[in-house]
Amino acid sequence: MDIFKWKKIGLFAGGVLFGTAGVKLLSSKDAKKVYTNCTAAALRVKDCVLKTAETVQANAEDVLAEAKHINEVRRVKEGEVVEDAVCEAAEDKAGEV
Repeated sequence: MDIFKWKKIGLFAGGVLFGTAGVKLLSSKDAKKVYTNCTAAALRVKDCVLKTAETVQANAEDVLAEAKHINEVRRVKEGEVVEDAVCEAAEDKAGEV
């Protein structure tokens, strides 16, 4: 039982030692540089993602406008075809009478 007690004390002391060293390590100047560089990289990624999203949105607007134009042209052409068919049908009926 005496060994078990020393083992617990050793684990506690090791935890305190590593905990203290970890706090010192995380608050050091080198760690601050790492945090700063990571934050700068994250900001660059954010800017890149936003720029890409803006480009995709602009392209989507262009595609939508082009699609609307194509449909309008098609509607006009179909309207002309329908008008031509109506005129031909009217001419045929006039010729029969």
